[in-house]
Amino acid sequence: MWRPGLPELLIVLVLILLLFGPGRITKIAGELGSGIRAFREGLEKKESPEAPADKKDETTPPSQ
Repeated sequence: MWRPGLPELLIVLVLILLLFGPGRITKIAGELGSGIRAFREGLEKKESPEAPADKKDETTPPSQ
């Protein structure tokens, strides 16, 4: 199976730079990073059990 080496990767990177330009590449990379960050936060929220809501103890009378 063919695997790209360093020269092939450099050619691809130069072509991407020419196609999009440096400003657009940084914007795409920033959006990709924020998307990955949001995905990880979503996974953490799903895995961690929700904390139970604070309920007042009904056995103690309310202070007046």
